[in-house]
Order: sequence, then C-alpha cells, then structure tokens
Amino acid sequence: MPTYIGRFAPSPSGPLHFGSLIAAVGSYLQAKSQHGQWLVRMEDIDTPRMVAGMDSDILRTLEQYGLNWDSTVVYQSQRLDRYQDIFQQLQQQQLVYGCQCSRKQISELGGIYNNYCAPRQLHSGKLAWRLCSNNVQPYFTDRIFGEQHISTELANEDYIVKRRDGLFSYQLVVVIDDIDQGITEVIRGADLLPMTPRQQALCQLLKAKPPSYGHLPLAVLAPGFKLSKQNYATAISQWSANSVLTQVLSFLGHTPPKELKLAPVTEQLLWASKNWRLEQIPAQLEINITEFR
Repeated sequence: MPTYIGRFAPSPSGPLHFGSLIAAVGSYLQAKSQHGQWLVRMEDIDTPRMVAGMDSDILRTLEQYGLNWDSTVVYQSQRLDRYQDIFQQLQQQQLVYGCQCSRKQISELGGIYNNYCAPRQLHSGKLAWRLCSNNVQPYFTDRIFGEQHISTELANEDYIVKRRDGLFSYQLVVVIDDIDQGITEVIRGADLLPMTPRQQALCQLLKAKPPSYGHLPLAVLAPGFKLSKQNYATAISQWSANSVLTQVLSFLGHTPPKELKLAPVTEQLLWASKNWRLEQIPAQLEINITEFR
C-alpha cells in the first residue's frame, strides 16, 4: 500500500468548471508529488440534486485533462448500508438525537444551531438527526494556511448527520468514506475549511486517524462570488485543455515555463508534479480569476 492516498470528490450535479478543476489538479499533484495514489469518489449522496449521466461527463473531462485516477471510482449512493451501520452505532452510543427545528428557526438564531433539541428526547415524527459535537476543537493546522481557528459557536454546534428526508448528510459520509479508503491527506477548496475540525473529531470518534488537510484558494469572479454549479459556472470540457491547465497551474502558484504553455497536458502535469510545492500556493481564501482568463 502507498504511504500517501489522496482523493478528488466531485458532486455529479453539474459539469466540471474552472473552480472544480483547481481542486482536482491540486489534489492530483499533491498525491503524485508524493508518489502516492489519487482516488476519485462521486459524492452523489444528495440524490435530488444529481443529474443523470453527469458522473460519466466528469470522468471524461478528468481524462481530457490528463487526470487519471487510481483504483475504482466509489459512489456514495452505493454505500448506504455502510452509512446506516455507522449511524446505528452512533445511536447505540447515544451520540445522536432527533431535532424538529426548521431552517427558518436556525436562520433567526443567526445561522448556527443552539442545540435546542438535545435534551428533548424526540423519537417520532419527521426528524433530522444531529451528532453531539462534544470534542470538536475550534482550531487545526492547515497544510497551506497554517494554524486556523473557527468560532467556538460553530465548534459547539450539534450538526446534522441524517436529514429529515432520510438522506445521510455530507458531514457524516465524507468522513466514513475517507476512513474506508485510507485517505491520508485531503486537498480541497477553502470553502470547506470551517468544517475541518468537526470532520477530524468525527474521525477520532470512529477510532480512526484523521487525514491532514490543505485548502486551496477559491476561484471567484467578485469577492464572495465563487465559481460553482449553483451559479452556472461554465463547463470546461469544450475548452482547450492545455491552455486551461496552464491557467490552473498559474492560479496555484506553479506557472509552467513558456515552452510548456501549449504543450500537451501530460507534459505539463509531469513538469508540475516534479516541481510541486505546497508553500508556493497562495495562502488566500479567494483569488479573482479574471487575470487568468
């Protein structure tokens, strides 16, 4: 087994865009620079948002950009029994409880749940199920940003692991998947940085060693306006792959030499994997991408 296992976990709710390619390339190069494995996982747990055939579209786009994964692609939708087993384990340990609070109620509290239902012992009706936060620490060390702190209110928030509609939450399944796949390091977008302490704590709760985490700057068109499928970011599958890859590498602080800027993606990736350094990645939460396009 390799000592390093990384992963890229797209949601097949839309095509890959420039922002998601940044996460794919960053995680890929970190794995390959360590002579490790790079896995692809389809985060299709939120079934109402999934688009038929989009998983295949994403995989074809990754291949187009020379990002070839190791091992079989894992689909969260095929792992429901595993998630249910862990959920029942948490229930038996009395670490989860039912919650009736609506999004509107939580929004009126300022957006962070105040653990109101924790002592109410609700067991019937349409409930969301929350995990007791317990040992979530309000800080962690990021591989790119260094020591990071989140608010104590967020650290102490009991968060949803199973939704009212019966679907398991991202916060639960991502940790189970990382454990089962033996992920040693997670390189992903900075929008997920505040969730890292709770994922580390859940990993420890499940008797596993948490991976290390590094967060990449988000590609934005304006402050706070990141590229995403929700705001209809342009698909990259029809763009010139070698040109776009050059822009992604430059965004990540690894501008290829002039003679490689129009080279095939395989040559660019080979150069990048040999020259990859996390400390060269800009330690910025957001970068306006207009200068790279």
